[in-house]
Amino acid sequence: MAKRRNNQEGAIYQKPNGRWQAQFSIEGRRFSKSFPSKRECVDWLREMANQKDRGLTSKGVDLTFHEFFERWLLLTKPRVRPKTWLQYRGIGSYHLMPKFGKTKLVDIKPAAIQDLYAEKLRDGLGARTVQLIHGVLRSSLGFAERQGLISYSPTKRVDKPTFMQPEMKFLSDVQVKALLALTEGSSLGTLLQMAVTTGMRQGELLGLRWADVDWASATVRVRRQLQRIPYQGLIFTEPKSRNGIRTVQMGSLTLRALMQHKERQDAEFLNSENTEDLLFPSSTGTPKEPRILYAQFKKALKMARVPDVRFHDLRHTAASLMLMSGMELIRIARQLGHSKPSITLDIYGHLIPGLENASAERLDELVAPLTAADLQQQAQKSVFKA
Repeated sequence: MAKRRNNQEGAIYQKPNGRWQAQFSIEGRRFSKSFPSKRECVDWLREMANQKDRGLTSKGVDLTFHEFFERWLLLTKPRVRPKTWLQYRGIGSYHLMPKFGKTKLVDIKPAAIQDLYAEKLRDGLGARTVQLIHGVLRSSLGFAERQGLISYSPTKRVDKPTFMQPEMKFLSDVQVKALLALTEGSSLGTLLQMAVTTGMRQGELLGLRWADVDWASATVRVRRQLQRIPYQGLIFTEPKSRNGIRTVQMGSLTLRALMQHKERQDAEFLNSENTEDLLFPSSTGTPKEPRILYAQFKKALKMARVPDVRFHDLRHTAASLMLMSGMELIRIARQLGHSKPSITLDIYGHLIPGLENASAERLDELVAPLTAADLQQQAQKSVFKA
């Protein structure tokens, strides 16, 4: 049977069934792959040789994406948050394995990844979810590249799906007053008042303990958040980011509402136990189920006749109210848990009242032509300097 070698690394020959076989050696190991045509064998050998030159090792040649991804998940688990890891695993199971599970890691091409994104969008999957798929692929295949399992990550050569951030929704100060008036004197009312005056996230509010409150300084320390993790239930985790661990300042009215809430809660749990010492527990003293809070919140919005918004939009509302009140940007960033004021400005800068007009006026003043009086005044100053 005819055989052709290529630079002592590859061989191509035709099998009795008419298909063509290519063989390639790397680190003393020989790998084979069958193709319908000789041309495809040549292309494969050229690609393998190029990848070898860029750092491909023998460990990655026979590895399927499924085998690699399972190993990557195990290595990633200690380094990410539980909910994030479960998201990685879910994306792998539902979206990546059907397409690439049996594919050799080195054979995943940019075109195949681009096709996957297009298929998902055609099937009605949201662009944001497709972006998450891209993020998991980019992270995992980037790790494979650094480990020498592939010579380059194919995600570097695909176009990331575009995603338009949904328009932020805010409640006006009048609408906030209507919502708080309706819920005043209740646990929900105190929680909503803290949400719209401090900008804390839902999970952060549900994770607050009374030990986190400093009555003397009117502050509360954000140390944890409550989340529902699939297959694990409600658990306390660290805030979303390192800067999420922060001290939040409360106003006098919010502090007074919190004091009254504490008195009501102490009376309510006089003959029972608030097991976690939480500011906003369930009626039995256990961590409050976010879905129950969601239902209560939506009912309150409807009864107060204010626009239907997400709970997270109360954070945006708080930021807008802080900006309209004239609070310094650096203080707002600290309240919200942003690592630097520029992040706050990027997200909410368009809400600063009069910023565009004031900036335009300052620019006009800088380049305005000098009048005759200005020139005469400058001449007099130069005489005194002389």
